[in-house]
Amino acid sequence: MARRFRGESRHKVDAKGRVSIPSLFRRILEAGDPDWTDGLRPQVVIVYGDPRRKFLECYTMEAIEEIDRKIESKPRGSIERQMLEMTFNVQSHPTEVDNDGRIVLPQKLREKIGLTDEALFVGSGEKFRIWNPDTYETEEMARAIARFEELPPDFDVASLLDGSLED
Repeated sequence: MARRFRGESRHKVDAKGRVSIPSLFRRILEAGDPDWTDGLRPQVVIVYGDPRRKFLECYTMEAIEEIDRKIESKPRGSIERQMLEMTFNVQSHPTEVDNDGRIVLPQKLREKIGLTDEALFVGSGEKFRIWNPDTYETEEMARAIARFEELPPDFDVASLLDGSLED
């Protein structure tokens, strides 16, 4: 089973903030939760701390534990550690996937990204993001298109995998 979040999917958000997680994402959350077994609910951590971001970032338990180890490796009291702790520990929301494959997004998180009746889930490797679909289309996709427009027309994005740009 793949342990990377891939693809995008739109889902309805109900009045209580419940939203279904894409089924493939749920399987990855299960695989990334060392305490999960059949019949239990997989855990997920939603990070909302960076005020510049217009999305919520969701991590498996294994991924967030790796982040925790990296935070703990920073010197106590350092500005780097304080910023990381604020973002990943204080301004995060641990939750679980319910038996119907949904999570509840608290009002505070929905307001942060302007989420109303629909959410866009976007895979991003070891994490996935939850966007307001309108924001994603008008801002994130516009930024992505602008980056690609700066490249030569025959540029092969796969060349970045080798660590070098082909002329």
